[in-house]
Amino acid sequence: MSKVINGETGSFHSFLSEGCKLCQQGAKMVLFITGACPKDCFYCPVSEERRADITYANERKVLSDQDVLDEALQMDALGTGITGGEPLIRKEKVIYYIRLLKNRLGSEHHIHLYTSMAPDRETIQELADAGLDEIRFHPPVNLWERLEETGYANSIRCANDREIETGIEIPSLKGAEMVGHFANSAKCFLNLNELEFSDTNSDAMKKRGYVLADDMSNAVKGSKEYALEAANNCDRIHFCPSSYKDAVQLRKRLMRIAENTARPFDEIGEEGTIYYGYIECTENDPEVIFEELKQMRVPSDMMEITSKGIDIAWWILEDIAELIRNSDRKLYIIERYPFKEGIIVEKIPL
Repeated sequence: MSKVINGETGSFHSFLSEGCKLCQQGAKMVLFITGACPKDCFYCPVSEERRADITYANERKVLSDQDVLDEALQMDALGTGITGGEPLIRKEKVIYYIRLLKNRLGSEHHIHLYTSMAPDRETIQELADAGLDEIRFHPPVNLWERLEETGYANSIRCANDREIETGIEIPSLKGAEMVGHFANSAKCFLNLNELEFSDTNSDAMKKRGYVLADDMSNAVKGSKEYALEAANNCDRIHFCPSSYKDAVQLRKRLMRIAENTARPFDEIGEEGTIYYGYIECTENDPEVIFEELKQMRVPSDMMEITSKGIDIAWWILEDIAELIRNSDRKLYIIERYPFKEGIIVEKIPL
């Protein structure tokens, strides 16, 4: 067994693929090709909203190539993780986006793909020719005891032959140690994700006897222990707990986006959200208020007219609140995600 290194929030690894290294930096865009999937894994966490044949780049619905490129540019993405659903049921779309990203962002833009399928040599060749850097196979749990006898063994050999970095990525369940043994013989890495409850899998999970590890997360009791058992017999392994995805990966991705998109008056918080002041007013009032603020010598780059009011530096709004307040105006400090029309986390009245 290789030396296991303990990471943040309970993660550990003896090996990190290039895709994982970039994910840890929050530097990977998530390209969700489709929510459609021929498999029916009981633990699948994909939301009902996304279980449709629709594409997202991070949280942005993709309607054009520019949506994908803009999302990558706004977070200064160093790579892309292609996922689903099952991406390879839309193989031509996967190949198209690999080529698009490589052509527009450079050959060094790292792309990895998740798939629950066992593609043939021809498909692996097509993916390699398009520029795929890394592939992670997701075999269903009922095959874990006999992976050497399945198409996944051949797919892994084909990917290794094409010098695509190759691994298996599965939830950390009973039987993961058998996949670890197979990974050694197949000369690939093993990524284990902590099993989690979600809105869409909770009923199926409960029927199988799974329970929460604690009251603080959606993690399943015992999932980490199965990963530790697998680590005893796997040369190249990485365990990613649910807390790591939220506390580290997401925060770092939000920070990258915020640093690239924040306006001069947006304050970036420790979790990657942005803070600013907001004056909500009647339809014709924003222009009037804007002129008032200019007369009060508020710098133009410290405020912006929006469809329903004015965004402004929160510290300036706090200072002048009593001077501009009236019955038609509501004053707030806003915390929201740094995406275009990002979700508001908190709206504090002044």
